[in-house]
Amino acid sequence: MAAVSAHAQGCILARSPEQAGLPTEQGGLLQPHQFQLTIGERHQFSYQHYVGDVYQEYRAQDRTQVENRINLVTLNLTYQVTPRVSVEWDMPWLFASRKQQSSPIKYNSSGAGDTIVAVNSWLWNPNHVTRGNVELGLGLYMPTGNDSVTNTIDTNTTGTGSPQKETVPVDYSIQPGTGGWGGVFQWVGYHTVGNNFVLYTDGDYIAMQGGTNGISRGFFQNPKTPLENDVAIADQYLWEGGVEFPIPQVKGLAMTAGARWEGVPAYNLLPVSNDGFRRPGYAVSVGPGLEYSWHKTILTANIYDAVHRDRTRSYPDHVYGGHGDAAFAQYLWLASYTYRF
Repeated sequence: MAAVSAHAQGCILARSPEQAGLPTEQGGLLQPHQFQLTIGERHQFSYQHYVGDVYQEYRAQDRTQVENRINLVTLNLTYQVTPRVSVEWDMPWLFASRKQQSSPIKYNSSGAGDTIVAVNSWLWNPNHVTRGNVELGLGLYMPTGNDSVTNTIDTNTTGTGSPQKETVPVDYSIQPGTGGWGGVFQWVGYHTVGNNFVLYTDGDYIAMQGGTNGISRGFFQNPKTPLENDVAIADQYLWEGGVEFPIPQVKGLAMTAGARWEGVPAYNLLPVSNDGFRRPGYAVSVGPGLEYSWHKTILTANIYDAVHRDRTRSYPDHVYGGHGDAAFAQYLWLASYTYRF
């Protein structure tokens, strides 16, 4: 199972690196004392604004839409302790930019993200139960990433006069870290149907400590809405499900077709503070994927097309009677390289 280190649906901070590798791939299950190293890549361009599930077309017409470009590279190392139990370490590295369409100001960030360590266990011994199983995992989410990346920008955008330099924090949607601790619950399940088809599901829920990370929102601070002046430490979640089947013409090649639901809830799961600015919401997407296994190597590639997006109301939204927007991506591109040793 690949732990999810941070989930990004544009302004919705929900970053997951890649689709979890299925245990039914030609690589098979990990054996005791075997390692697995996975490098995953996630790419997306978020620019379509929603309030609730309503697309804000005027933002594109007025050239005021915010554009987020995300590249999230994730390193995952798994060690199989017994036939049932494995441990893993997961570290992402973020490369991101953000700008308003009509503005010359562009914000950039990069750096290591927050780390997860987790323990996973199959419910049944996979040596005895081979046509279906469920793996559950518990992990610790650690704030190893920088949550206070700043950029020095020229606020004089008139093109005349002297530069007016100011150092400000970049938007939290492109910060490598969240600034908070959390607990991770994750799962993988599969069931073989007939001789060729495998139904699968995987996902995670990251329950965070809540409150704020103390990072101000710079230009967007408002004395009338103090609950939104600092960035919230919010939960995040991911669910995937679909079917996998082999391509008989090419040995080791399989195809997947599935759905993906990821997002940030308006309220944290634990009884903690929900103060702070967050853009809660979710995106549902569907798409195909390819998997190729050769000896100790597994390659995967997926593309997802968003079919439903919803920017829900946060706790401060309810307090102040507002409903903020968020930028979502139309497509999500995922790829991974896995080597076992």
